Formats: sequence, structure tokens, C-alpha cells
Amino acid sequence: MLRLLFPLKLAAPGLLLFLLTIKAPAQTQPQVIPLWPKGAPGFESRRNIPEEAKDYWVKNINNPSVTAFLPPKEKATGAAVIICPGGGHSLLVYTAEGVEPARFLNSLGIAAFVLKYRLGREENSPYSVDIHPKQDAYRAMRLVRSRAKEFGLDTNRIGMLGFSAGGEVADMIAFAPGKGNPKALDPIDRLNGRPDFLMLVYPGPKYIPETIPSDAPPVFLTAANDDACCSISIIQLLERYRAAKVPVEMHLFAHGDHGFNMGNRSKLKSINTWPQRMADWLSDTHILQPVTTTSKP
Repeated sequence: MLRLLFPLKLAAPGLLLFLLTIKAPAQTQPQVIPLWPKGAPGFESRRNIPEEAKDYWVKNINNPSVTAFLPPKEKATGAAVIICPGGGHSLLVYTAEGVEPARFLNSLGIAAFVLKYRLGREENSPYSVDIHPKQDAYRAMRLVRSRAKEFGLDTNRIGMLGFSAGGEVADMIAFAPGKGNPKALDPIDRLNGRPDFLMLVYPGPKYIPETIPSDAPPVFLTAANDDACCSISIIQLLERYRAAKVPVEMHLFAHGDHGFNMGNRSKLKSINTWPQRMADWLSDTHILQPVTTTSKP
């Protein structure tokens, strides 16, 4: 049974559409998977320090993990997305930029894995923004690929969705080769760590390369023009993707500011329904269903 968060007559049409894509109860029980069984390399002694969570956020991440949200088997497309919530590298906006997008992707038949990465700007953090989220993102991509058979995934359709600072985390690994170490003792670290496609929602300004490589993953970009922080990020990415002749789609909304999450709390219709633009892009780029080729006679 669907339980609406607001009375039906008060819900904006786009909000209602979004809510209708979220089924309750959940299709499967989310599964938490630590990125490293014994803790993050060099910080193993911190793995049992508990996280802190309240309201919409989670922080004090010392045992980075992904939480798997899987669609019903009969609806699964084989595609997967690792979600990087935002939060300025000081916390994770875990519900609105982790769980909610995961459920939306599940409604499209996509397996979603919400990444809890280490936070370099949290008070007294021993982690570096430039180093440890990148390690976590690479490991998350490789870990999901290593369990593709278990989760019924196509290893060529595993992408990444990043919000705000989470967009910066995605950028950290999206434009480098991502090749694993063939001599690594852990077989997971031998796998490809680069996403096959990329979706960035008001991504932060750091880690955007001056030149986009010609083999960069196709990207979906969105932000609001009045976002003083991060509208420029998607404009820069658009220009550099176009220069590299790599597929790019961008939606720049007139209003919406920063942090509109999945749009379901906004009074603006354009923001309210932006996830449908992402769903359209996923469909049009054959991520929901791979292109099938038939042999010529």
C-alpha cells in the first residue's frame, strides 16, 4: 500500500508523480556491504567506531560501505548505479540524496548502491577530501562489479549518480582510466573502477578536468541557474564534453537554488519533476535496456 506524505489535495502534480514511483513496503531489505571486510586500508582500527545519524544526515563514516537497494527480479534491467550523496564532505544527506534516489532508480528496474564515503571536512576528521573519498568510490565500483553475477548485473552498465559534494566524488573517478592493479592481492582491486555512465546533480566545482577524455562516460547534468555554488560546474562540463565529442545532456533550470534533492520538496514544477528527465535519458541512452545486435545473413 502506498502511504502519501501529504494529503492528496495538497500534493503538487509532480510531487504526486514522484511519490507514486516509490512503493511501500520496499521491494527488498537493503543490504549493507562494507567496502573492505577488515576496514579501510590504514584505518582498520577505526572500523568499529559507530556512525552518527539524525534526521536527514549521516556522518562519522569510518567503515565505508555501500547499501544495496534492489528492484524486484521481474523488473530488473541489469543496470546498476552507485549513488554518492552530498553534504559538503562534512556529512552525508543520506535520506534525500541516497535512499530516495535509490528507490526512484529501483522503480526503473535499476539496482542502486548508496555509498557512505569518508568525510574529510568533518570536525576532527583524520581523512583527506582529496584522497579517501576517491579510494572509497573506486572500491565501490569494483566491489559492485565483483558481485555482478550475484545481483544480476551487466558489468558494462554500472554508473554513478552524484549530488553536490557527491558529484565531486564521482568526478574523482569518472575521467581517469580506472584500470585495476592486475597484481593486487585482493581480486576486487584488479577490476575496472570507472563508471560506465554518469549523472551529476548540482555537482561541486572541484575535480572537473580541464580536458575531458574522448572515452569519458556519457553524462546527464542538471542544476538550477540561481545556484551560486554549482550551476557553473555543469556549464563547464557541458563545454568540455562537447569539445571532446562525448555524449552529454544538460538541464539548467531557471530557479531551484542548491540542494533540491529529488525535487519532491520543491514548489517549482520544473524541479518537482526533474527525475523524469533523468529517467528519459537513461531510456534514450539504452542504459535501461542494452542495444541488441543481430547478425547479418
